Amino acid sequence: MAKNRKAKSQNQQTGQVRIIAGQFRGRKLPVIMADGLRPTTDRVKETVFNWLMPYLYNAKCLDCFAGSGSLGFEALSRGVSSTQFYELNATAAKQIQDNIQLLKASNAQINKGSCLTLLESEQQQFDLVFIDPPFRKGFVAQTAELLESKSLLADEAVIYVEVESELTDLQLPVNWQLLKEKISGQVAYRLYQRS
Repeated sequence: MAKNRKAKSQNQQTGQVRIIAGQFRGRKLPVIMADGLRPTTDRVKETVFNWLMPYLYNAKCLDCFAGSGSLGFEALSRGVSSTQFYELNATAAKQIQDNIQLLKASNAQINKGSCLTLLESEQQQFDLVFIDPPFRKGFVAQTAELLESKSLLADEAVIYVEVESELTDLQLPVNWQLLKEKISGQVAYRLYQRS
């Protein structure tokens, strides 16, 4: 019996992410710790949202590889008009749905499935997009290409990209202008604006 409980807890380990500022400031949301899931650290998140401050109000937001939903929930807390979450992992997607209900965030929606598949059928345009996929899979360039080819980005949309720091030849659309960039350990994070 104890063995089963231990095995179960190893499969379903949970953690927490903290909302730093805004309407839900200080709220701690439970998250599933699954393979490939790396919630953005508070320090990185604070820097990123300082960068994003001029772009948040009333923006339509898309959190592409949501994972814990940390970035999308922080954006909701800080005044975006809506957030769409995309997440492939069923358990992580369910946890995001539970957290949407916990916050009573009627302007948030979770879509379970592959980001690349979901983008193919997406209809709306976004002002703010988070692209923070599992590392070393080549998803950033594919996601960027779909966002452009399907016209899913508003004029002057801002795009946050988080990749492994050793990735130096990232192929992004030529009309994405780099605004900010920082490296923290194994993570490179950048903010682009569509022109």
